[in-house]
Amino acid sequence: MYEDLDATALAALVATGQVSPAELLEDAIGKADASAATLNAVPIRFDDAARAQAGTPLTGPFAGVPFLLKDIGQEYAGQPATAGAAPYRNRRAGVHSAYTRRCLAAGLVIFGRTATPELGLKAVTESKLWGPTRNPWDTTRTAGGSSGGSAAAVAAGLVAMAGANDGGGSIRIPASFCGLFGLKPGTGRISWGPAAGQVWEGASSNGVLSRSVRDTARMLDVLCQPEPGDPFSPAPPPRPYAAETEIPPGRLRIGFSTASPLGTPVHRSCVEAVHTAARLLEDLGHEVAEAVPEIDGAAVAACYIKLYLGQVAAEIAASGARPSAFEPETALLATLGRSLSAGDYVGAHLQWNGFARALARFHQTYDLWLTPTVAAPPARIGELDTPPAQLRLAAAMRTLGAGRLMLKTGLLDRMVQESLARTPFTQLANLTHTPSMSVPLHTAPAEAGGKALPVGVQFVGAADSEGVLIRLAAQLEQAAPWATLQTKL
Repeated sequence: MYEDLDATALAALVATGQVSPAELLEDAIGKADASAATLNAVPIRFDDAARAQAGTPLTGPFAGVPFLLKDIGQEYAGQPATAGAAPYRNRRAGVHSAYTRRCLAAGLVIFGRTATPELGLKAVTESKLWGPTRNPWDTTRTAGGSSGGSAAAVAAGLVAMAGANDGGGSIRIPASFCGLFGLKPGTGRISWGPAAGQVWEGASSNGVLSRSVRDTARMLDVLCQPEPGDPFSPAPPPRPYAAETEIPPGRLRIGFSTASPLGTPVHRSCVEAVHTAARLLEDLGHEVAEAVPEIDGAAVAACYIKLYLGQVAAEIAASGARPSAFEPETALLATLGRSLSAGDYVGAHLQWNGFARALARFHQTYDLWLTPTVAAPPARIGELDTPPAQLRLAAAMRTLGAGRLMLKTGLLDRMVQESLARTPFTQLANLTHTPSMSVPLHTAPAEAGGKALPVGVQFVGAADSEGVLIRLAAQLEQAAPWATLQTKL
């Protein structure tokens, strides 16, 4: 029963005395134990602290519901905060993050932190520190990243929802791969305090991965309060987000596209997912037309990669550890980031304004933009590993201090193509600070020797349009329920 219910339903069972928080927690712990070797989704556990919490009076909208935090940006005081990186293996959080405090105040019983790639840098969760996290739909494949551990845990029924965050697709990509609902709120909607004001120049947002729209909406109500010292606070919503799930979205104008903004291939299952969604939207009375914002997708990708490189360089410098203590790919990214000038970095950041203005013009005609969430099915575990020969060459060039030379040889352009070809659709919402979501409306049939896999579609909204997205998602969930898609180990 436990794995068939969303967090709202579990909270109702606790509130009516049909089950105790301790009973729910032991069920979650048992499932986490049983799946550890198969999924490797929750490498950090603090069961005893959770048991103590479950034995206290709990209040709030999710009182007694088991929950997991992501091992980036959602710190739990006294518990490991590794960000999937070996140099941080023994690092522990000094205080609760605002995110964690609000979860605890909502009555959630937190018993661990989920796996992430090193520093959250990849769309697969396969850190050297913790090993690969596997997709419950097909354990030969990745659950995605960087919130891959959370996605695997929710899809397999360990918890009904889990903490996640998204700096370039890290909520939406694993949501697509694991058949979940994933909303990336707009910049500043959920605080990063007290450790940070904005993360990745405001490109990264906190959120959750869930099996139901109402869970995500209710969690957004829990989490969206500003914190003292936050640099920006979006306008408060006109009504609770939970109420939006009960309000019809009206007739929306939705533009759609299936072409990669990089001109790279898009798998047929991802294209079909968009066409399936478009037909459903038309059946529901929405106006749907093929359309794209007037934005240079290659420029978006190049700006994103420069952000990525600069942030990695800064993170490693602040860590106090040698670059070689991190994974070789991370060390290479830091080398390239140090080779960018301040002018290179700021120049790329200045272009974000143009992207945001162009997307806003698009939204004057269309309420939402529909695309594939990803351009390809989840990769097999290890499929995207950097070849050893490339790692050796990169290590030699780092030793020679040849970062600037590597950039001049066109390496950056190749990195853009190689690193984003499978996930080219998600970065725009991050650089424009707008909310977006992945909705699990399609399942790709099994290919030879494989298994059927979920495929998400992405809706990109205008600024402060979380309410519109939630209303539409609730309508889609009612019209094409996806709870029955959940996999069970």
